[in-house]
Amino acid sequence: MSSTPSGHLTRRLLQLYVGLALYGASSALLVEAGLGLEPWGVLHQGLAELTGLTIGVVSIFVGAAVLLLWIPLRQRPGLGTVSNVFVVGLAMDGTLALLPDPHALAVRVPLLVAGILVNGVATGLYIAARFGPGPRDGLMTGFHRRTGRSIRLVRTTLEVAVVATGFVLGGTVGAGTVVYAVAIGPLAQLFLRVFAVPSASPAGSTVVATGPSERAILRG
Repeated sequence: MSSTPSGHLTRRLLQLYVGLALYGASSALLVEAGLGLEPWGVLHQGLAELTGLTIGVVSIFVGAAVLLLWIPLRQRPGLGTVSNVFVVGLAMDGTLALLPDPHALAVRVPLLVAGILVNGVATGLYIAARFGPGPRDGLMTGFHRRTGRSIRLVRTTLEVAVVATGFVLGGTVGAGTVVYAVAIGPLAQLFLRVFAVPSASPAGSTVVATGPSERAILRG
Protein backbone atom coordinates (compact mmCIF):
# COMPACT_ATOMS: atom_id res chain seq x y z
CA MET A 1 0.00 0.00 0.00
CA SER A 2 1.27 3.45 -0.86
CA SER A 3 2.85 5.45 1.95
CA THR A 4 1.77 8.77 0.37
CA PRO A 5 -0.98 10.77 2.13
CA SER A 6 -3.47 9.89 -0.62
CA GLY A 7 -2.55 6.19 -0.43
CA HIS A 8 -2.85 6.28 3.36
CA LEU A 9 -6.32 7.85 3.12
CA THR A 10 -7.37 5.33 0.49
CA ARG A 11 -6.39 2.44 2.74
CA ARG A 12 -8.30 3.91 5.67
CA LEU A 13 -11.44 4.49 3.58
CA LEU A 14 -11.21 0.98 2.16
CA GLN A 15 -10.89 -0.47 5.65
CA LEU A 16 -13.81 1.58 6.89
CA TYR A 17 -16.29 0.53 4.22
CA VAL A 18 -15.14 -3.08 3.92
CA GLY A 19 -15.36 -3.32 7.72
CA LEU A 20 -18.85 -1.85 7.88
CA ALA A 21 -20.09 -4.06 5.03
CA LEU A 22 -18.63 -7.14 6.71
CA TYR A 23 -20.21 -6.09 10.00
CA GLY A 24 -23.63 -6.03 8.36
CA ALA A 25 -22.95 -9.37 6.67
CA SER A 26 -21.82 -10.94 9.95
CA SER A 27 -24.99 -9.75 11.67
CA ALA A 28 -27.01 -11.39 8.89
CA LEU A 29 -25.15 -14.67 9.48
CA LEU A 30 -26.10 -14.53 13.16
CA VAL A 31 -29.74 -13.89 12.22
CA GLU A 32 -29.78 -16.86 9.85
CA ALA A 33 -28.11 -19.11 12.44
CA GLY A 34 -31.04 -18.45 14.79
CA LEU A 35 -29.04 -19.38 17.87
CA GLY A 36 -28.87 -15.95 19.49
CA LEU A 37 -27.88 -12.49 18.30
CA GLU A 38 -25.47 -9.86 19.51
CA PRO A 39 -27.08 -7.47 22.06
CA TRP A 40 -28.14 -4.70 19.68
CA GLY A 41 -29.15 -7.31 17.11
CA VAL A 42 -31.68 -8.70 19.60
CA LEU A 43 -33.26 -5.24 19.85
CA HIS A 44 -33.22 -4.75 16.07
CA GLN A 45 -34.88 -8.11 15.48
CA GLY A 46 -37.50 -7.45 18.15
CA LEU A 47 -38.37 -4.08 16.62
CA ALA A 48 -38.48 -5.67 13.16
CA GLU A 49 -41.00 -8.22 14.47
CA LEU A 50 -43.06 -5.40 15.98
CA THR A 51 -43.02 -3.04 12.99
CA GLY A 52 -42.85 -5.38 10.01
CA LEU A 53 -39.77 -3.56 8.70
CA THR A 54 -36.65 -5.45 7.68
CA ILE A 55 -34.00 -5.82 10.37
CA GLY A 56 -31.56 -3.77 8.29
CA VAL A 57 -33.98 -0.84 8.01
CA VAL A 58 -34.65 -1.05 11.75
CA SER A 59 -30.88 -0.98 12.35
CA ILE A 60 -30.65 2.24 10.32
CA PHE A 61 -33.49 3.89 12.25
CA VAL A 62 -32.06 2.82 15.63
CA GLY A 63 -28.60 4.03 14.63
CA ALA A 64 -30.00 7.42 13.62
CA ALA A 65 -31.97 7.68 16.88
CA VAL A 66 -28.90 6.78 18.94
CA LEU A 67 -26.92 9.39 17.03
CA LEU A 68 -29.42 12.04 18.17
CA LEU A 69 -28.60 11.07 21.76
CA TRP A 70 -25.02 12.16 21.08
CA ILE A 71 -26.16 15.80 21.10
CA PRO A 72 -26.78 16.13 24.86
CA LEU A 73 -23.71 13.95 25.48
CA ARG A 74 -21.61 16.39 23.41
CA GLN A 75 -20.20 13.66 21.23
CA ARG A 76 -18.92 14.55 17.77
CA PRO A 77 -19.64 12.08 14.95
CA GLY A 78 -17.08 11.29 12.27
CA LEU A 79 -17.40 9.91 8.76
CA GLY A 80 -17.30 6.40 10.16
CA THR A 81 -20.11 7.20 12.58
CA VAL A 82 -22.53 8.40 9.92
CA SER A 83 -21.48 5.68 7.45
CA ASN A 84 -22.06 3.05 10.13
CA VAL A 85 -25.73 4.01 10.38
CA PHE A 86 -26.44 3.27 6.72
CA VAL A 87 -23.85 0.77 5.47
CA VAL A 88 -24.36 -1.85 8.19
CA GLY A 89 -28.14 -1.96 7.73
CA LEU A 90 -27.95 -2.11 3.94
CA ALA A 91 -25.30 -4.84 4.03
CA MET A 92 -27.36 -6.82 6.51
CA ASP A 93 -30.50 -6.77 4.36
CA GLY A 94 -28.48 -7.49 1.21
CA THR A 95 -26.83 -10.52 2.78
CA LEU A 96 -30.11 -11.85 4.18
CA ALA A 97 -31.64 -11.62 0.71
CA LEU A 98 -28.87 -13.85 -0.66
CA LEU A 99 -28.73 -16.46 2.09
CA PRO A 100 -30.98 -19.55 2.09
CA ASP A 101 -32.98 -20.27 5.23
CA PRO A 102 -31.09 -23.05 7.05
CA HIS A 103 -32.92 -25.57 9.23
CA ALA A 104 -30.31 -28.17 10.13
CA LEU A 105 -28.29 -27.52 13.27
CA ALA A 106 -25.22 -28.79 11.40
CA VAL A 107 -25.54 -25.71 9.17
CA ARG A 108 -26.68 -23.19 11.78
CA VAL A 109 -23.75 -23.76 14.17
CA PRO A 110 -21.09 -23.04 11.49
CA LEU A 111 -23.10 -19.96 10.49
CA LEU A 112 -22.97 -18.76 14.10
CA VAL A 113 -19.21 -19.35 14.35
CA ALA A 114 -18.61 -17.66 10.99
CA GLY A 115 -20.79 -14.71 12.03
CA ILE A 116 -18.84 -14.13 15.24
CA LEU A 117 -15.45 -14.45 13.53
CA VAL A 118 -16.41 -12.12 10.67
CA ASN A 119 -17.83 -9.67 13.20
CA GLY A 120 -14.47 -9.60 14.97
CA VAL A 121 -12.65 -8.99 11.69
CA ALA A 122 -15.13 -6.26 10.75
CA THR A 123 -14.81 -4.51 14.12
CA GLY A 124 -11.03 -4.48 13.86
CA LEU A 125 -11.18 -3.11 10.32
CA TYR A 126 -13.53 -0.19 10.87
CA ILE A 127 -12.22 0.88 14.29
CA ALA A 128 -8.59 0.75 13.09
CA ALA A 129 -9.54 3.02 10.17
CA ARG A 130 -9.99 5.82 12.77
CA PHE A 131 -12.98 7.62 11.26
CA GLY A 132 -14.92 7.71 14.50
CA PRO A 133 -16.85 5.12 16.54
CA GLY A 134 -20.21 3.70 15.59
CA PRO A 135 -23.32 5.35 17.07
CA ARG A 136 -23.79 2.68 19.73
CA ASP A 137 -20.11 2.67 20.75
CA GLY A 138 -20.18 6.47 20.98
CA LEU A 139 -23.27 6.30 23.19
CA MET A 140 -21.36 4.05 25.57
CA THR A 141 -18.27 6.27 25.71
CA GLY A 142 -20.47 9.38 25.96
CA PHE A 143 -22.29 8.06 29.03
CA HIS A 144 -18.93 7.03 30.47
CA ARG A 145 -17.56 10.57 30.16
CA ARG A 146 -20.72 12.30 31.38
CA THR A 147 -21.40 10.04 34.38
CA GLY A 148 -17.87 9.06 35.39
CA ARG A 149 -18.97 5.44 35.61
CA SER A 150 -16.66 2.73 34.34
CA ILE A 151 -16.81 1.60 30.72
CA ARG A 152 -17.57 -1.91 31.93
CA LEU A 153 -20.59 -0.77 33.98
CA VAL A 154 -21.96 1.52 31.26
CA ARG A 155 -21.52 -1.11 28.56
CA THR A 156 -23.10 -3.84 30.66
CA THR A 157 -26.07 -1.65 31.63
CA LEU A 158 -26.75 -0.60 28.04
CA GLU A 159 -26.41 -4.10 26.64
CA VAL A 160 -28.58 -5.71 29.31
CA ALA A 161 -31.24 -3.06 28.64
CA VAL A 162 -31.25 -3.55 24.86
CA VAL A 163 -31.19 -7.37 25.15
CA ALA A 164 -34.08 -7.36 27.62
CA THR A 165 -36.12 -4.97 25.49
CA GLY A 166 -35.38 -6.88 22.30
CA PHE A 167 -36.22 -10.23 23.92
CA VAL A 168 -39.59 -8.94 25.13
CA LEU A 169 -40.33 -7.75 21.59
CA GLY A 170 -39.43 -11.12 20.07
CA GLY A 171 -35.69 -10.93 19.42
CA THR A 172 -33.62 -14.11 19.58
CA VAL A 173 -31.54 -14.68 22.72
CA GLY A 174 -29.65 -17.93 23.04
CA ALA A 175 -26.31 -19.65 23.29
CA GLY A 176 -25.02 -17.52 20.43
CA THR A 177 -25.65 -14.36 22.47
CA VAL A 178 -23.45 -15.69 25.27
CA VAL A 179 -20.72 -16.95 22.92
CA TYR A 180 -20.68 -13.60 21.14
CA ALA A 181 -20.37 -11.69 24.43
CA VAL A 182 -17.41 -13.83 25.51
CA ALA A 183 -15.59 -13.97 22.16
CA ILE A 184 -16.04 -10.57 20.54
CA GLY A 185 -13.71 -8.59 22.82
CA PRO A 186 -10.62 -10.76 22.29
CA LEU A 187 -11.38 -11.18 18.57
CA ALA A 188 -11.83 -7.46 17.97
CA GLN A 189 -8.66 -6.66 19.94
CA LEU A 190 -6.70 -9.17 17.84
CA PHE A 191 -7.94 -7.81 14.52
CA LEU A 192 -7.52 -4.23 15.64
CA ARG A 193 -3.79 -4.98 15.90
CA VAL A 194 -3.79 -6.85 12.57
CA PHE A 195 -5.44 -3.98 10.69
CA ALA A 196 -3.85 -1.05 12.55
CA VAL A 197 -3.07 1.72 10.06
CA PRO A 198 0.36 3.32 10.48
CA SER A 199 0.15 7.12 10.34
CA ALA A 200 3.04 9.16 9.03
CA SER A 201 4.67 11.45 11.61
CA PRO A 202 6.06 14.87 10.62
CA ALA A 203 9.53 13.35 10.63
CA GLY A 204 8.46 10.67 8.17
CA SER A 205 8.44 7.74 10.57
CA THR A 206 5.30 5.76 11.22
CA VAL A 207 3.41 5.09 14.40
CA VAL A 208 0.40 2.91 15.04
CA ALA A 209 -2.51 4.84 16.48
CA THR A 210 -4.46 3.12 19.22
CA GLY A 211 -6.45 5.92 20.75
CA PRO A 212 -8.31 5.82 24.05
CA SER A 213 -11.68 5.56 22.30
CA GLU A 214 -10.58 2.32 20.62
CA ARG A 215 -9.42 0.82 23.89
CA ALA A 216 -12.62 1.93 25.61
CA ILE A 217 -14.85 0.34 22.98
CA LEU A 218 -13.06 -2.99 23.20
CA ARG A 219 -12.78 -3.07 26.98
CA GLY A 220 -15.46 -5.48 28.17
